[in-house]
Amino acid sequence: METTVRRLPDAELEVMQAVWACEPPVSRTDINGILKDSHPMALTTLLTVLTRLSEKGFIWIQKEGRSARYIPLVAKQDYLAQQSRCFVQKVCGGSLPAFATALCDSGLTKEELNLLRELLERGTL
Repeated sequence: METTVRRLPDAELEVMQAVWACEPPVSRTDINGILKDSHPMALTTLLTVLTRLSEKGFIWIQKEGRSARYIPLVAKQDYLAQQSRCFVQKVCGGSLPAFATALCDSGLTKEELNLLRELLERGTL
């Protein structure tokens, strides 16, 4: 049976990407260090988002005295695969040609499209 991983709101996804970028278990300081330049968050906001991610089953909070460490329970690749399937089904009506057309029209460079083609042909995706 396939588990459905629901789509995360943008703020939660930003935090989750920071968690995925680190070697677990991840500290709040590690996460904040990744987010500080591109998506700065107040400490209370970050802690709220981490709590939400835990409630949704994306991370496990490992308490260490007064601090905590965060361990991802959903792999980045699993999340990306699930969201890609949802996109093709919902937005493209399940049509791979519609998805391919949208991808080609998305502003990808010719080099990026050639790389995608090569990856598909080699079966390395």
